[in-house]
Amino acid sequence: MDKLERAFILFDSYNKQSPEHIIWKGEEFPSEYFYALKLYDWVNKLEPDAPEALLLASRSQHIGRWEIARKSYPDGRLGYLKWRSDLAKFHAEKSAQLMLEAGYDDIVINRVKQIILKQKIKSDNDVQTIENALCLVFLEFQFDELIQKLSEEKMIDILQKTWAKMSVQGQEAALAMHHSEEGNMLLKKALNAG
Repeated sequence: MDKLERAFILFDSYNKQSPEHIIWKGEEFPSEYFYALKLYDWVNKLEPDAPEALLLASRSQHIGRWEIARKSYPDGRLGYLKWRSDLAKFHAEKSAQLMLEAGYDDIVINRVKQIILKQKIKSDNDVQTIENALCLVFLEFQFDELIQKLSEEKMIDILQKTWAKMSVQGQEAALAMHHSEEGNMLLKKALNAG
């Protein structure tokens, strides 16, 4: 077994501890494990020759996300941003710890941490690829559910922010996706208003 396989086994075992579950096509998955697999799939679609560090980052981007609860931070934008920042650092450190266990050296570990922390997002192709993939996972697996919970105005705002995070490659992949009728309508409104 090579280092990449060992790291994936460690990441997946950790994410399988997720207390939340998702049902997809009749099968139940621990949610963070499911989303890690889907993020990895999107990275491979966007970048068929993805470097090893990008593959590692895709599988550990949100590792152990349940361990730092949003409700443990103050309400509002500042609380949300602090939570996201602390969570990213936690993901980077947890993935580093598991990669070390899998036999990786500091050079690869530090590169994966850069990608997870989204450093130099607009100038680093690997970081932009992971951002595109994250947005596409959201649009494919979480978008329709969120439509049921939020107002049209809030959804349009979220879609515009999501769109701005993606490169042209990510946007083209998003437009090629199948969305619900309501999803298509919201996407059209968001893009026309943007």
